[in-house]
Amino acid sequence: MHSFRGTFLAVALALFPGAVGIGRADDEPGHSRHGTAFDSGLRQRPTKMEGIGHTHFPITTRVPEVQEWFDQGNTLLHSFWFEEAERTFRWCLKLDPECAMAYWSLARCGLNWFARGPLDTPEQKRYFDFLSEASRRKGSVSPRERAYIEAWEASFTGEAFTMDGRERAGLLSRRLQDLVLKYPDDVEAKALFALFSISPTQSYSTELVIQQVLAKEPDHPGAHHYRIHNWDGSVPEQGLPSCLRYGLVAPNIGHADHMPGHNYTKMGLWHEAARSMDSATRVELRYMSQQLALPFETWNYAHNRNYLCYIQEQLGLPDAALQGARDLLAAPRDPEANKDNNYGAFDQGMVALVRTLLKYERWDELLSPTNSVAVPWRDLPNEKDFRAYAETLAYTGKGDLIKARGRLQDLKTGIRQRKESEAGWAIGLKSAEGLLLAAEGNLLDATRLLTDAAAVEKKQRDAGGYPNDPPHQPWPVNRVLGDVYLNRGEARLAIEAYQRALVQEPYDGFTLSGLARAHFANGDRELATQDYGRLLYVWSGANTNLKWLASAAALGLPAQPVAPSLAPERPYRPDALAQLGPLNWEPYSAPKLDCLDIDGKPVNLEQFRGSNVLLVFYLNDECVHCVEQLKTINARADDWSNEHTVVLGVSSVSPEKNKSSVKLGKLPMRLLSDHDHENARRYASYDDFEELELHSTVLIDAQGRVHWKRTGGKPFADVEFLMQSIKRMNKGTPEAPKKEGN
Repeated sequence: MHSFRGTFLAVALALFPGAVGIGRADDEPGHSRHGTAFDSGLRQRPTKMEGIGHTHFPITTRVPEVQEWFDQGNTLLHSFWFEEAERTFRWCLKLDPECAMAYWSLARCGLNWFARGPLDTPEQKRYFDFLSEASRRKGSVSPRERAYIEAWEASFTGEAFTMDGRERAGLLSRRLQDLVLKYPDDVEAKALFALFSISPTQSYSTELVIQQVLAKEPDHPGAHHYRIHNWDGSVPEQGLPSCLRYGLVAPNIGHADHMPGHNYTKMGLWHEAARSMDSATRVELRYMSQQLALPFETWNYAHNRNYLCYIQEQLGLPDAALQGARDLLAAPRDPEANKDNNYGAFDQGMVALVRTLLKYERWDELLSPTNSVAVPWRDLPNEKDFRAYAETLAYTGKGDLIKARGRLQDLKTGIRQRKESEAGWAIGLKSAEGLLLAAEGNLLDATRLLTDAAAVEKKQRDAGGYPNDPPHQPWPVNRVLGDVYLNRGEARLAIEAYQRALVQEPYDGFTLSGLARAHFANGDRELATQDYGRLLYVWSGANTNLKWLASAAALGLPAQPVAPSLAPERPYRPDALAQLGPLNWEPYSAPKLDCLDIDGKPVNLEQFRGSNVLLVFYLNDECVHCVEQLKTINARADDWSNEHTVVLGVSSVSPEKNKSSVKLGKLPMRLLSDHDHENARRYASYDDFEELELHSTVLIDAQGRVHWKRTGGKPFADVEFLMQSIKRMNKGTPEAPKKEGN
């Protein structure tokens, strides 16, 4: 038997004119007639989008309207909005089925800057199918367009298929360089060349290309986006002009506000960073509500919200950060999207929650068994280690050193049993043990371990290997090393440690508080006053009663707020951004339901207000999978009733046929008729590209709000997941999934 990798490699190597086309057409109801590649992704018609910026990429097409849609999709790709871009390019094919460049751009939605890992995955296969279709049609386009298609062929197929991701990016960069040299007026070639040339070793040369793009198109969204990425890991202030501009160019794209926040955090512009990440979160949630999208269907929401939690921590706003973390934990989950620990909303909520509690030394909350404040730890090996680490610090902070020592041993044992390299835990393990040793009075070994941990952290930061997007660690190790030195009266050594920490996290309030006290203890009131002034600025809107602010204030220094000099900042005031949309995810109002029952009487959601609704869009009683799904759901009729849940089955079948159905007519659930798929369209359960019905399962609460849904080519049959979701919905509080995928 051939391995999947070998088979897939053969497919990839076959990408040349005349190759076999996109996967076989699927006769299964609800599946795309054009093959499996079209079974995934958004299947509803795109809309003309405003506030996304503008780019123009001239292509060959028989339908003039396609050019306008193609430009929209290309613009979206420049902001990494792959889902919406794919939907737009699919509409190009709806209008012009032979458009080679639409197929090429569909391939770019997956074979892109992020394609750094293995390509032989089921998720990636569809993008090779799209590229294959572009290759089959490349004889119909201009030499310039053909060069783009062949650049992707050369960089993702053949020998490139098995290359390391960086090698592939380098190969594509060289092919795009050839395009730039041959077509020097092609702005899009230069923008893409800049993207795939991003590297810490060539930031300046990439900047020069970006400047050429902006010289012609000052508001090119891709150029501003790529400039921020280009300098993000090296000299972030060089990206400042684009940080200030990108969100204005594309105000309706959350990522256009998110990316400037990356650079602002590296520069210590915490207020501006918070405004960026807050705006990004609100714009994403507004879009999600409009499109009936849930948190597990987009990576942007969880990433934005976790990042905002981190920035709120840095602004002295632990209550806001904890609220954001718990909202991430409460977000709906999915049995497929949550598999393999994919760092979704729950995972990022856990990181944000524990990071905040550690940073603000809220030891009792970290250790509390009470459900209302407890950390919802899961029975996962990596999370057991994370818990042991956090509880080592918590018990150390509370002075319960025996329990702290026991949890530290649990951490060491867990790492050893998992046969995980201790290098991955070097910072956390050394810093936790160092702080415990300091609490035990062994200051010599404590400072040695903390110095070692700080050295490992610096090495990782210098090599670009430190997780900092946002960080998992609650603080730079040098900051707590400074605390240890200061507590034992070593003011000079504390100052040196704090200054190193400020290089890693500029304008960090915790470090500034320690530095002010250290300078004061060292007899330098002028520098202590300056440090306190910086703290007053960054924590100008902080929660009250923070001990770090109080201890600096106790010095009695006549300080005034001192802002960073890099750029003027606007104070972070969440209320000022409320018009952009909500800050935290909440179930959205269910769309209108207007159906007829088997007797032809009108049925709508208002009739069930006060009860949950399990809404199932199915095809008809000729669909074997639909019948199986409905019978499986019906088998739990008493359980639904016990959970105050009504089951509604909706299809385009007439009331008369529903009533007379031999297969479904005797089921106690209510079968409803949807005239001309009006309701299916409102619930995104209809494929506008192929004009066919889709399967959808939707959970609606007693207030008429959508908590969860699944739409696609096959019905959802995990009834146990639905039951557990309804129970969580009824309780109104999140529960930690017992294992991945739950």
